[in-house]
Amino acid sequence: MRRNKNRRYQKLRVWQDAIEFYKQTFYVFRHYPFELKKVASQAIASSDSVHRNISEGYCRRSVHEYIKFLYIALGSLGESVSGLHAYRVAGQINEEEFQKLDNMACNLKMDY
Repeated sequence: MRRNKNRRYQKLRVWQDAIEFYKQTFYVFRHYPFELKKVASQAIASSDSVHRNISEGYCRRSVHEYIKFLYIALGSLGESVSGLHAYRVAGQINEEEFQKLDNMACNLKMDY
């Protein structure tokens, strides 16, 4: 068993939920047609940034830095949700996909 204290972020519910949000986002956007690859790539990247910033902040040396990275993660989550609204309006994702990811994002915000 690994004893590295910097890996304890993996026990955080918010980090686990952020990983699940990334996974579900990837599933929705992985089969986008070639002409929409940039849209899919951005949606996946912004959702990926959420869990990465939570873990990076956790591994910093001070609570102040940790909080700073949590705010960055929250910003990435906002970027993801804004994209979801745009993709739904443009007909690039259906209502069911939108609702699932939007609900996950809403629950992630409550974890902070």
